[in-house]
Amino acid sequence: MSSATLRLTEELIARPSVTPLDEGCQSLISGRLQALGFTCETMISGPADARVTNLWARLGTGKNPTLVFAGHTDVVPTGPIGSWASDPFVPSHRDGKLYGRGASDMKASLAAMVVACEEFVATNAKPAIDIAFLITSDEEGPATDGTVVVCREITKRKERLDWCIVGEPTSVERTGDMIKNGRRGSMSGKLTVKGVQGHIAYPHLAKNPIHMAAPALAALATEVWDQGNAYFPPTSWQISNIHGGTGASNVIPGTVVIDFNFRFCTESSPASLQERVAAILKANGLAAEADYDLTWNISGLPFLTPPGTLVDAVRDAIQSETGIATQLSTTGGTSDGRFIAQICPQVIELGPPNATIHKIDEFVALADIEPLKNIYRRVLENLSQQARANG
Repeated sequence: MSSATLRLTEELIARPSVTPLDEGCQSLISGRLQALGFTCETMISGPADARVTNLWARLGTGKNPTLVFAGHTDVVPTGPIGSWASDPFVPSHRDGKLYGRGASDMKASLAAMVVACEEFVATNAKPAIDIAFLITSDEEGPATDGTVVVCREITKRKERLDWCIVGEPTSVERTGDMIKNGRRGSMSGKLTVKGVQGHIAYPHLAKNPIHMAAPALAALATEVWDQGNAYFPPTSWQISNIHGGTGASNVIPGTVVIDFNFRFCTESSPASLQERVAAILKANGLAAEADYDLTWNISGLPFLTPPGTLVDAVRDAIQSETGIATQLSTTGGTSDGRFIAQICPQVIELGPPNATIHKIDEFVALADIEPLKNIYRRVLENLSQQARANG
């Protein structure tokens, strides 16, 4: 059965917004929001050959507590189009599912957010909360010119943000069975161990950097960084790539480069982890600068929204709409929630099931679309009622 949410989802899927392109998705959304009275602002950023489109929209007085709906219009590349059962940018219905790139990540969520607001505003002429939308076309890419840019701008303006729902596909089997009330931080390192290149038959005339690095890598791999806590699993350290050698079988390499990554919880900080890595390298015979170079890149800090106003409002909305007692989780990768959490005290992620995201024949079940919209609307109602009760 067709619905306003389904139709808008289909319109968004039909726009081939492969990152960092938006292809008119945000114009479509802003048109709907402006009709409700939202003030909409487009922020363009990024290099000339990869322009990013961002939308910041707001409805309200600026004095009320504010709920932000956040998401992205960009999608990942399709992969071989011939491997799809139907054109990834032509919305298709089969077996109770809506197929298309971005169906679950995250155009169904965007449509559900917009229609939820339309329904809420239609029956709440003077809500006790303000509503905002933060949408980017740079989430699936480097994420350097998207949400982080908008957050920087609204911070300068000292605009009030109280709660945020990011529409990432967090559910497992049914919409609402899992929400993310936090995410681990992500920090990558590039370790270059410096040896002396030489003939493999004359090791005494060379210095093998792979052998030099091996004891330290073994120690790093077995280190217990922390115990985690009630919300997060323990911090994890993993090697992603090792590059060494010339390709010849008779040459000891001059350097080896090890790429690694921390997924860390709130029990550890970037500084503490960096200090411990340096100590482990030193304890295993590697001297800084003389034997190795190490660079770091922090792509996101951990954030956590414990049970409270937003989590409780979302839990109640899910229970009322679906009968599901939702599960709180902090597992998975990073999202733009990591940027918003730096300026908004309560951030959660809620969207449809994620089993087919980024895959060939991505889909969202038709049965998951309307409940998602209804959950978002119920959250608006719950927060508005609570804000009014609090005066």
